[in-house]
Amino acid sequence: MAIVKDAIKDMEARMSPESIAEARLRAKKIIFRMRLADLRKQMGVKQSSLSSFTQTAVSKLEGRSDMKLSNLMAYLNEIGLSMEIRVRPKTKRKGVPREITLLKG
Repeated sequence: MAIVKDAIKDMEARMSPESIAEARLRAKKIIFRMRLADLRKQMGVKQSSLSSFTQTAVSKLEGRSDMKLSNLMAYLNEIGLSMEIRVRPKTKRKGVPREITLLKG
């Protein structure tokens, strides 16, 4: 693992901060897409068995890196999962909770 970390550091040393940020964002989007399909598979659900989505729509949804929360919630509900969104202030502020739940569903 140390070899990989050294290689990444070496590559980043040759890149601009903007390029590094863009590469990290692309990686996060790819990981997000992979996780959706993995979650569905772990729940034992086939793309074609979702009643609210066609197989093609599931495939497209799992390929997206950006989507409406309502679509994500419907997809997760269909595969037997729920979603919760929590937010946290970046810095401590008097009178502001450490964590706020925006959505449970």
